[in-house]
Amino acid sequence: MADPIEIAKKTFVRRSSAEQNVIDYGKLPPQVKDLEEAVLGAVMIEQNAINDISDILKDESFYVDAHQKIWRAIRLLYQNQRPIDLLTVTEQLKKNGELEAAGGPFYVAQLTNKIGSAANVEYHARLIAEKYIQRLLISTSTEIIKDAYEDTTDVFELLDKAEKNLFGIAENSLKRNSEDMASLLMEELKEIDIRMNNTEDHLNGVPSGFFDLDKMTGGWQKSDLIIVAARPAMGKTAFTLALARNAAIDHKKPIAIFSLEMSSVQLVQRMISMETQIPSDKIRRGNLEEYEYRILTSKIDNLKNAQLFIDDTPAINVFELRSKCRRLKQQHDIQMIIIDYLQLMSGTVDGKGNGNREQEISQISRSLKGLAKELGIPVIALSQLSRAVETRGGDKKPILSDLRESGAIEQDADIVLFLYRGEYYGLEQDAEGNPTKDIAEVIVAKHRNGPVGSVRTRFINKFAKFENLDEIGASDQYMTMGEGNNKTKYKKLPSKMNDDEGGDDTSFQKKHKPEDFDDSTPF
Repeated sequence: MADPIEIAKKTFVRRSSAEQNVIDYGKLPPQVKDLEEAVLGAVMIEQNAINDISDILKDESFYVDAHQKIWRAIRLLYQNQRPIDLLTVTEQLKKNGELEAAGGPFYVAQLTNKIGSAANVEYHARLIAEKYIQRLLISTSTEIIKDAYEDTTDVFELLDKAEKNLFGIAENSLKRNSEDMASLLMEELKEIDIRMNNTEDHLNGVPSGFFDLDKMTGGWQKSDLIIVAARPAMGKTAFTLALARNAAIDHKKPIAIFSLEMSSVQLVQRMISMETQIPSDKIRRGNLEEYEYRILTSKIDNLKNAQLFIDDTPAINVFELRSKCRRLKQQHDIQMIIIDYLQLMSGTVDGKGNGNREQEISQISRSLKGLAKELGIPVIALSQLSRAVETRGGDKKPILSDLRESGAIEQDADIVLFLYRGEYYGLEQDAEGNPTKDIAEVIVAKHRNGPVGSVRTRFINKFAKFENLDEIGASDQYMTMGEGNNKTKYKKLPSKMNDDEGGDDTSFQKKHKPEDFDDSTPF
């Protein structure tokens, strides 16, 4: 028979394992003091060793406080493009007022005797970095355990916080709370050099595919929250699908789309219609001619090869959204997030809200801006406009105060775009006398880092497709086929559908059978 005392002991061990772990964290954290000394010595005896490890180690990667100070001095010399050796490092420590705290001149000199060469300095640096990651994991885990035992802790906020911290460690994205101006300037100068050498389009962000819009924005910028707002039926979803398509297909950018309104199947049908220029209702019903089916199968390869990730979870909350986006960033390095649309999101886990919708929308807006900054990619969120637009006289163009439910959207957004089609309101011309038929204006109403203005685009209603105004699209006399410099213009065949008396829709099929067309027939 088992001893009751032994059973009690085992039960106690199982129940108190978490508490015991907290106590055990009092032991010496993971560290490799000898390797820290060897790496510092190698950098001071070989001039080029710093080039191999400058992006691997940071000050806090070193466990010994004196080593952090010595590395800081080495890093300053490297940033100022000055030679690194025993004498220059000692002198830099003096300037920093940290020579004695770093162990004094004798200790610094001793480091150069710890290693004969810098042959394995990169491997040693990675071992130091691994120990630093272990210490971060212990620190994060300790905090999670401590908070998990608190009865007042919101478990979903704790889960989100834990995932965020672990994601930061995995991506090696934990940075100092502040950065000195010299390092920031060097980083920006590198970016300016890249932009100057980019002679093709001078874009430093994710391209929208709309030439005039990209001239105003320089592409969608990292960490920006972009709001695309319009009244219903203006083409918000069609516009953002065009943005996703242009970025993913034309510029090979991995894009994530969160559709709260339409299913993933419906979005795919729309994208097929946009790509093939076959009306979506025909695709939905399967009412395709043979030649249309050949066009469809030949043109969907672009979509098949695109890195587009669609999530149609209904009423997704901000916690779940952030979690999914972090995973997509980690697994597929997504470069942009599109959310359709903001008012359908929930700011709480249970979806019930706190009774104040305006505050909830404000929280969602702040969370999306925080997500853009955290992942360092643009986030595009669609938004509804209030009915005040419809009651207004004149051309009914939207303004910033029309943003629905919260002024926080306007405040948090870096860019606010409005979609406007005068044709929808029965206007044949705009204020400048330009025709409004098949024209959609993209109004840049707010631009934190650039100009505001209006960009005219073409909107092909039957395909729900946006394209550049000067592009030759389905509504023009000609259409373009081919790729690169091999593009060829083909004149579209005139419609014969209504030539027979009575407007019989089958007349075209009677006169033109599928076998009359081959793969070179321009449609």
